[in-house]
Amino acid sequence: MDKQRVDEAYDDVAVVIPCLNESATISVVVSEFRESLRGCHVYVFDNGSTDDTAGIAAIAGASVRTVPRRGKGVVVRRMFADLEAAVYVMVDGDHTYDASSAKELVRLVREGNDMVVARRVASDMSAYRSGHTLGNRALAGSVRWLFSSDPGDLLSGYRAFSSRFVKSFPAHSNGFDIETELSVHSLRLHTPTAHVDSAYGARVQGSTSKLRTFRDGARIARTIIRLVINERPLAVWSAFTILSALISLVLGQSVYREFLDTGLVPRFPTAFIAGLLMMIAVVSLGIGLISDAIRVTRLEQLTLAYLQRRAASSQPHSVPDS
Repeated sequence: MDKQRVDEAYDDVAVVIPCLNESATISVVVSEFRESLRGCHVYVFDNGSTDDTAGIAAIAGASVRTVPRRGKGVVVRRMFADLEAAVYVMVDGDHTYDASSAKELVRLVREGNDMVVARRVASDMSAYRSGHTLGNRALAGSVRWLFSSDPGDLLSGYRAFSSRFVKSFPAHSNGFDIETELSVHSLRLHTPTAHVDSAYGARVQGSTSKLRTFRDGARIARTIIRLVINERPLAVWSAFTILSALISLVLGQSVYREFLDTGLVPRFPTAFIAGLLMMIAVVSLGIGLISDAIRVTRLEQLTLAYLQRRAASSQPHSVPDS
């Protein structure tokens, strides 16, 4: 009986909603999550909306905070820094996610998972754009290759987190690639992660998506490149080393033979380029070794920050800072 009461108490849960011009939907989102997680604390972080998102959210019962600097990553960084809770539920304010799934997300965090991702199951095919679906697959494939693990729905904006996950998360991204960074953080630290199927619908009439196919496609491409460089620096710079060294040897062998035969270097530009490329190869190898050492050090620091906090399943219920 006591366990059931604990499971049904959500006063230690913070529902955090990053928002930009969501006046058409924010009231419903706040109301549905307050109903689904009775006693939870709902926070709307308004990212400089030009409509009445903040006022409507406040009327619906949310605590509203303003983040003037634009970018979803900026908002998430502020949310995680400002709030204290045992469990965090992050959801977009566009009413495309199913609030009834929140109980299952919270339950799985309390059972020991540090992140639970709502895997989007579209009830309407118009909820997805073909370009974004392709980008999602490309990005997920890159992450799968880098970490030898399936990241699930990499771009889902509906997730639940433990306190130890949130407070060890560095949050470098500024835009919509924040979801990718969250998943990568989990994969880096090998934290317990679960996935829950959840209905995903199209935006309601009057609600406008902030996503842009070409702009966000370029952003996904940059994210993939950055991930590869950050997670496999030695492999990347070793590739430069091998390529530069091979070209140097190809260019330099004829110059070297002529020098052995005649004692002269008649093709000085070729010799100079060959020597320069070999120097680049040596420098690239050094950069790769240093970058990999930095990667290992950064991972150790993240792990220590993660281990300093108790697991959600062992934390007493507490009311988040309001």
